[in-house]
Amino acid sequence: MNYGEIKTCDIANGEGVRTTLFVSGCTNHCKGCFQPDTWDFCYGQPFTEETEEYILKETKPDYVSGLTLLGGEPFEPENQRALVPFLRRFRKELPNKNIWSYTGFLMDRDLVPGGRKYTEVTDEMLALLDVLVDGPFVEEKKNISLRFRGSENQRIIDLNRTREAGEMVIWNGANNRDVFK
Repeated sequence: MNYGEIKTCDIANGEGVRTTLFVSGCTNHCKGCFQPDTWDFCYGQPFTEETEEYILKETKPDYVSGLTLLGGEPFEPENQRALVPFLRRFRKELPNKNIWSYTGFLMDRDLVPGGRKYTEVTDEMLALLDVLVDGPFVEEKKNISLRFRGSENQRIIDLNRTREAGEMVIWNGANNRDVFK
């Protein structure tokens, strides 16, 4: 897997201060995408053990809330397979940090058994995440006042609460959550 950029002290892509990894490769090609360079799977540089070390080091300080994955597309099958071992390591070494991921795919359609981006590691990847922002960017539904998402069709899913409730729970802030029906 390649990545295009790593942002440290990012406050735009999840709650709190974050380290953000922009992976390369995306087949969604959303009209109006803010990162079209990352559609190319060969864009950027290889994701190596040194890259992992850098991300862990930058995320370790107490003022950093966690890690965010975006792209490109973290849930492209080849990216899932590269990210899962790293996410396992991240959870082990930084257990008090949270992990957010963005995807242009829908969790309850594309990332379920039989879904178009479901792989042998999708369930584990989802289990390693705390929050998933899902859905393609839709330029006609762009709304710059939305928190942590670009278009009104996208959902911010609290995966921990979703697992507890057995139904999708939408994240609306640290203390304000609603069950999605």
